[in-house]
Amino acid sequence: MELSDYFSQVFSDYTLRTITLGTAILGAICGMLGSFAVLRKQSLLGDAISHAALPGIAIAFLITGTKDTNVLLLGALVSGLIGTFWIRGMITKTHLKSDTALGLVLSLFFGFGMLLLTYIQKQPNANQAGLDKYLFGQAATLVESDVWLMAIVTSVCLVVLLLFWKEFKILLFDADYTKTLGFNTRFIDVLITFFIVLAIVLGLQTVGVVLMSAMLLAPAAAARQWTNKLSVMIVLAAIFGAFSGVFGTAISASQNNLSTGPVIVLVAGVFVLFSFVFSPGRGILFKQLRVYQNRRDLKLQKTLQFMFDIARTHEDISHPHAIRILNNFQGYTKATLQELIEKDWVSVSGQNWSMTEKGYDAAQNLYNKN
Repeated sequence: MELSDYFSQVFSDYTLRTITLGTAILGAICGMLGSFAVLRKQSLLGDAISHAALPGIAIAFLITGTKDTNVLLLGALVSGLIGTFWIRGMITKTHLKSDTALGLVLSLFFGFGMLLLTYIQKQPNANQAGLDKYLFGQAATLVESDVWLMAIVTSVCLVVLLLFWKEFKILLFDADYTKTLGFNTRFIDVLITFFIVLAIVLGLQTVGVVLMSAMLLAPAAAARQWTNKLSVMIVLAAIFGAFSGVFGTAISASQNNLSTGPVIVLVAGVFVLFSFVFSPGRGILFKQLRVYQNRRDLKLQKTLQFMFDIARTHEDISHPHAIRILNNFQGYTKATLQELIEKDWVSVSGQNWSMTEKGYDAAQNLYNKN
């Protein structure tokens, strides 16, 4: 299937429409909530929670004996929340730093989850097949009820975000000030964390345990490069996440043997790479251009000041001076002299230069600034 065929069939084909809507909604909610994780410097939290959810999926299957998506995701949610509160407990009750606590919970829960999956796979129950899809995701298994669930959770998240916008924003940038205002910072923090866990659990079926953290962080990291405003960042992250889901699904559907989850993450990675290079404020390209321009301006100003020092020893600033004097000046280049001429700061006649009134004023202004 070609990409053009995919987009022409997406509105008529039930499977394509369901998968596309599901991945777009997932990308949007992950982008919104991932913004809070990135700004709170909890980037590894998504990785830890997604891995911590694996034992919950296995235990839910062992208890119920069925692969009902809602039951398994409920188990993942409980397990993810337990892992999250373990992390918080280790940070607050012990001397461990956050990265150590995150690493411990991630490895312990994931190891326990893999152990349970191995045990389940060896059972004679025929129902156990397919549980490993939660490791790397399988978007093709999305059904309409899953999409509705994602849409409802996203709507609830938006409502809560709007209701507690002021509290979220203040807590995000100044937790101590939030306490002095009388807000319940613990409740607000738990609320943000709960929705992050919920978004991660919803994405396990599509992207999988291993790649879910990238889905949470990549759109937010890309959006951060374009703005310093929280509301704009959240909107951009949601857009980047939604487009990653749509284009990742389209590329996966148009090619054979391409898993949807990894392709979505790769598309999100392209957004991040593009943002890192081309964003006007923080992009590598524009930073280098500014460095080049600053160096060029500095060389121009140094040359003008050198000329000014020579010219002001004469009563007439337009007194001709030999260009060979400049040859001993380290900052001088012919390109610099040409630019000075174009700015009408210096005039050149043959091998002699002289400073114009405009150039003299510009040089005096440089001295006044210094």
